[in-house]
Amino acid sequence: MPQIALESIVHSYQKIQAIGPFSNSANAWVIHEGEATRRAIAQELGASPATITLTENVSAGCNIALWGIDWRVGDHLLLSDCEHPGIIAATQEIARRFGVEVTTCPLEATLNQGDPVAVIASHLRPSTRLVVISHILWNTGQVLPLAEIVAACHSYSISRPVRVLVDAAQSVGVLPLKLPDTQVDFYAFTGHKWWCGPEGLGGLYISPEAMQNLHPTFIGWRGITNDSVGMPTGWKPDGRRYEMATSAYPLFAGLREAIALHHQFGTAYDRYQRIRALSQSLWQKLTETPGVACLQNSPPQAGLVAFQLPGKSHTQLVRFLEARTIMLRTILNPNCVRACVHYFTLESEIIHLVEAIQQFKSE
Repeated sequence: MPQIALESIVHSYQKIQAIGPFSNSANAWVIHEGEATRRAIAQELGASPATITLTENVSAGCNIALWGIDWRVGDHLLLSDCEHPGIIAATQEIARRFGVEVTTCPLEATLNQGDPVAVIASHLRPSTRLVVISHILWNTGQVLPLAEIVAACHSYSISRPVRVLVDAAQSVGVLPLKLPDTQVDFYAFTGHKWWCGPEGLGGLYISPEAMQNLHPTFIGWRGITNDSVGMPTGWKPDGRRYEMATSAYPLFAGLREAIALHHQFGTAYDRYQRIRALSQSLWQKLTETPGVACLQNSPPQAGLVAFQLPGKSHTQLVRFLEARTIMLRTILNPNCVRACVHYFTLESEIIHLVEAIQQFKSE
């Protein structure tokens, strides 16, 4: 998180205390902060602020979409085999409570060959209500063709479209996005990863069409309308209806400052091209390093670079690197190590990483 974002959070906490946390002034400030943050997020996603719900994280956004559907016994929910355990657990509980059948389709196998659109289409059924995928697979770094996948799902049945929920933890802040053009139904993201914002603030994009039939999952004062005596009368007319109650509002300013700082480098397209160039540089150096095997046979299309060290402990490698202030992480499925390369990553840092890997292998 950039220093300017951290400072804005501290300033916001100080402001709340100065005007009184539950004063009329504070209430007006909270409303203003929420509106400003939805606008900033919407601009980054090429969407309308009305389609944005503020959440705590990706999991909260996915749960809003997952639990807001009017599930019936015998409905089908399709996952890819590369989804995060938190999302898998949520779908398992939906299956248990509502008698929904949850199955997976093999997208991991399409990393180097195959057609992910065709794979997903071949696993759809007349009973399929929802498909859950990631835009960028968190384990292998593969970028999925989202618009084509959504089109295949929406056109599968003439009676009702198969909705698509996207875990966007690794794509927001990386890919240039115009979500309405993709026709995606639900797109859940966080501010603390590639946007470099504070932990505890994220969002959910819901298309106007999908919002018509998505019931609120968490219910609180931020999402409801009231009559003259304060009794609830219905839901807010836009994405606010899925928000709940009191949040850490100073985080809003922190995320906006982080987003604004990225613009100083260039456009979203400029940043994405820089991410690709740097991640491909790392991939090239790793493929040329004996004893290192990259998962992808071709240069990565985003900032995640996954690789393996056959015969070596990935856990020990990550600890070895962290002791040298190089932060990578292990992935269990597939068993690998994952590096994240942003546009501000230095070429010297990439070289430093590869040299450290070589040192680890020699010890």
